[in-house]
Amino acid sequence: MQISDLIPWGRDKDRTPANDNTEAPNALAKLQRDINGVFEDFWHRVENGWNGHSSPIGMFGPSTDVAETDKSVEIEVELPGMSEEDIDISISGEAMTIHGEKKVVHEEKRKGVYMSERSYGAFYRTIPLPPGVDTDKAEASFRRGVLTVTLPKSAEAQARIKRIPVKAA
Repeated sequence: MQISDLIPWGRDKDRTPANDNTEAPNALAKLQRDINGVFEDFWHRVENGWNGHSSPIGMFGPSTDVAETDKSVEIEVELPGMSEEDIDISISGEAMTIHGEKKVVHEEKRKGVYMSERSYGAFYRTIPLPPGVDTDKAEASFRRGVLTVTLPKSAEAQARIKRIPVKAA
């Protein structure tokens, strides 16, 4: 077994590891198979999120949409269960970073909990910005669990946009 068999970006998902001896009767080989299974399960959960929902960022960040128009760049981030006091936005160079923390609220009387899929903790998300964005005029609003950041383009960047008419052949 190689280290590349343990990490998702270094393994070939269609091949089985060369040392996988499924018929070996000895306990050491069985232990190795069991440990390999634990790692496979862990990386599967990291890739697909802990609750089984597939996401390009797994469990490590909020869902984000970035859209660009002729006049601005608009970023929407889903942050359910958070308030605007829990969110920090900063722009540095050509990137915007959104940092936040969803705190756990524990009740002493909480009994009979059978399952909990809600996630808590800190996150940050860095989003690269295209050239020509006027960061001094950026605006952010938070409504119904969705953060919206609008970054207008500078007049110079808007002037460089050229429309090309499409004609029928």
